[in-house]
Amino acid sequence: MTETASASLPETPPAATAERLSLVGLDREELGEALRQVGVPERQVRMRVAQLWHWIYLRGVDDFAAMTNIAKDLRTRLDAACSIAYPEIVSEQVSVDGTRKWLLRFPPAGAGRPVEVETVYIPEEGRGTLCVSSQVGCTLNCAFCHTGTQKLVRNLSAGEIVAQIRLARHRIGDFPDAATPTGAIVPGEGRLVTNIVMMGMGEPLYNFDNVKKALFIASDNEGLGLSRRRITLSTAGVVPMIERTGAEIGAMLAISLHAVRDELRDVLVPINRKYPIAELMEACRTFPGLSNARRITFEYVMLKGVNDSPEEARELVRLLKGIPAKINLIPFNPWPGSAYECSDWETIETFAAIVNRAGYASPIRTPRGRDILAACGQLKSTSERLRARERMAMEAMIAGTGA
Repeated sequence: MTETASASLPETPPAATAERLSLVGLDREELGEALRQVGVPERQVRMRVAQLWHWIYLRGVDDFAAMTNIAKDLRTRLDAACSIAYPEIVSEQVSVDGTRKWLLRFPPAGAGRPVEVETVYIPEEGRGTLCVSSQVGCTLNCAFCHTGTQKLVRNLSAGEIVAQIRLARHRIGDFPDAATPTGAIVPGEGRLVTNIVMMGMGEPLYNFDNVKKALFIASDNEGLGLSRRRITLSTAGVVPMIERTGAEIGAMLAISLHAVRDELRDVLVPINRKYPIAELMEACRTFPGLSNARRITFEYVMLKGVNDSPEEARELVRLLKGIPAKINLIPFNPWPGSAYECSDWETIETFAAIVNRAGYASPIRTPRGRDILAACGQLKSTSERLRARERMAMEAMIAGTGA
């Protein structure tokens, strides 16, 4: 595990405060109302909204003073009532492969306490993928997922989801005036964050409205400007919300499948007890916009002796027949206390060969960021990890004393 040296990174921006209204994550109508509240005349609201949108999302500024085309007195009023600050960075880690993980702290919501989530940047050849969280914790309790061992605290707001994207772009130098850290592994040209995947902490479809709003901002051509074909939303199978995802959000869809039989998926992905595989497959077949150009990605974590047999590979092919699809085989990423092991490499290759012969692109995703617990299924807030370690230590001590 490598903690990034602060001297090689851009200066950490100040954290947003709970007292001032955060403008990050507001849509244009809400931004207009915020401007009216600080005394902007109605005839100027539309122009000022466009200016704020430009500075917040295209330029990535965190200080109203930087908005040089806005009158100084209005900047002063905005600064007194509103915030565009980045979230507090609790820690920032860099893997040996260049993967970056941030533990971010957000202010309390209402009478609650500050919360922490993890966000991961994965640099690859020609692309940089940002893995974004949608909830603090998770309710799904998937057996192989570290995040699932952390109880759900709350949904993230649209602003908190967008803030992760802004923070990452700032830290790696993907805004016009931001500096890329010395020695950082990033794409050699073009944008440094090219893709967003809603695959971090939480189930995005259990926070649908906030995720939808955040992804509209992420794909807005006058702001963050990411193509919706470069935004992927991953769900464990919240069947009633899948049609709305295609119709209302328009992002690419990924299904966290991991098993081809209900009795096994009931254990690995417990939401299957409510929405079994047959219902999930039907929702996929009727997904709005589905085509060979907009394939669904089926994620399949490879668990040794659990779901990795040739028979299961052939059943996976049968299940997906007629669905424009890609299969993403994920070697299991271990975490403290996990009951599973990763399949042997030969077993994974045999499984991949079967689905490849059937015409499904199924690259074996080389694990990234394992050394900093930043790989798929490993995200969890540091405070929760510490509490889990304390519980394990206490249980071990009790077992040792025979109490």
